[in-house]
Amino acid sequence: MNRRQLIPLTATAVLLTASLALGQGLAKFNQALSAFNSGDHSAAAQRFFELSESTGDPETQKKSEYYLAQSFLKAGLPTTALVQYASIVNAGKSHPFYLKAVEGLVDVQALLDDQNLVPSLINNSYDQAEWAKLPAEVQNRVNFLIGNIARRRAKFEEARTFLEAVPKESAVHAQARYLLGVVLADPRYPGRENPDTARELNRAAASAFEEVVALKDLKQANLRNAQELALLGMGRLYYGTGEFQKAVDAYERIPRFSRYWDVALFENGFARFQNEDYGGALGTLQALYSPQFAGAFQPESRVLTATVYYFTCLYDEAKRSLDDYEKIYLPMRQALEPLVTGDPREPSFYYEAITRDEGRLPRPVSLWVRANERLRDLASNFAQIDREKALIAGNQAWRGGRMAETLQGDLDQNREVLVKVAGTLARERLLEAYRNIKTFHDQAKIIRFETANAEKEIVEAGVDLQAFLANKTIHRPKVPAENWNYWLFQGEFWRDEIGYYQYTLKSGCPPAPGGGEED
Repeated sequence: MNRRQLIPLTATAVLLTASLALGQGLAKFNQALSAFNSGDHSAAAQRFFELSESTGDPETQKKSEYYLAQSFLKAGLPTTALVQYASIVNAGKSHPFYLKAVEGLVDVQALLDDQNLVPSLINNSYDQAEWAKLPAEVQNRVNFLIGNIARRRAKFEEARTFLEAVPKESAVHAQARYLLGVVLADPRYPGRENPDTARELNRAAASAFEEVVALKDLKQANLRNAQELALLGMGRLYYGTGEFQKAVDAYERIPRFSRYWDVALFENGFARFQNEDYGGALGTLQALYSPQFAGAFQPESRVLTATVYYFTCLYDEAKRSLDDYEKIYLPMRQALEPLVTGDPREPSFYYEAITRDEGRLPRPVSLWVRANERLRDLASNFAQIDREKALIAGNQAWRGGRMAETLQGDLDQNREVLVKVAGTLARERLLEAYRNIKTFHDQAKIIRFETANAEKEIVEAGVDLQAFLANKTIHRPKVPAENWNYWLFQGEFWRDEIGYYQYTLKSGCPPAPGGGEED
């Protein structure tokens, strides 16, 4: 046999070997697909994983990568599936399952209500021309997610474009319209320095909020939450435009004991104060001082209470409110100081401080920090990662294998990324709490000074303030309707009464020279 005969024989051997490998790969893929279709997603995942790593056929490998993600999702491992979908999307549109992976990411986002990993990946990978091929509802959700990212980054016109693209038939329409209202109402929106533009934006924002509140489509995702947020947004919008009664009306529509009720009570106190309803303002704030809100972090509420008393010349009450502020919040500031001053520490330190080291932080501060929407979502992400790690470790068929090790590593890597995000947000929130206490303490000192100065002027004018108050009549507050009852508050907080308090005040302000007596 000469060398010229060896060449075709060697080529034939290579072709036979490759053909055999392809045949074996196809057989394994069919076995994996059969397991997937029969509902044995654990076995399917194991086989698709092996094919994605070892098959010599690029087509089979890419199909296996996609079905591996699908298997994880069906097996109750959505975060693990997210990692696999992300690797396909990152591979680019040359991957035959690129658009299907985008769809998978959007499904995972909806399932987990993830506000961090998936939205960021979607935003960074967005391809308008290519993604126009996606199903309509997937495009709607993509527009919503990118619009929210743009809002966070103060790219308001970009956010508006994406959020307005979410139609009424979409399940995320309510959430998109709420965010649109927030974007349009933001004082940083371009052109707001022009009064006509500002009025147009305010009208559009109000319309967006009102549309959300009026929705009755139960297919809308998180509709109740979106409606409560829309009412909060309306209250803030009307307060900013000086329409204080409209603001009061919006705040009072937020359901009692809802997630946002304490915020609504506090902001409503400001709106009623600005509307010169001083008794109503104090009544609204009184609810925040009930045992049910013992864990609330509302430092400004005490300063506002003191301000109301100052404006009605009830100086002893104003000073007591300021004393309460100092007693409650100055120790919190001292506890926060070592955490937020000096050089920043590792992000994990701050996240640990708000979640595990309960003794380090006052409870109201810890609860307030963790109530941040993004931190709540991150806490949910961590819990899901822990659940999936436990499921992977408990899978007997996977135990000790390369796939289990790889998946655990991927989840740990995701956790590290999210801890950095959570720690950064936690530090920002802690710093905000510290600065809020300092700011309102400075305001409290000003009110205390002004109160002392006003008392001095009254004494110098020869007015006996206590005798003046004793001679004034206090009137029972107006009852809104016949089906309402009037009960005198006697220091006890009853659950069904919280939120319905109304103060009646004797104004301590003496009559102005030559004028009539104030109420």
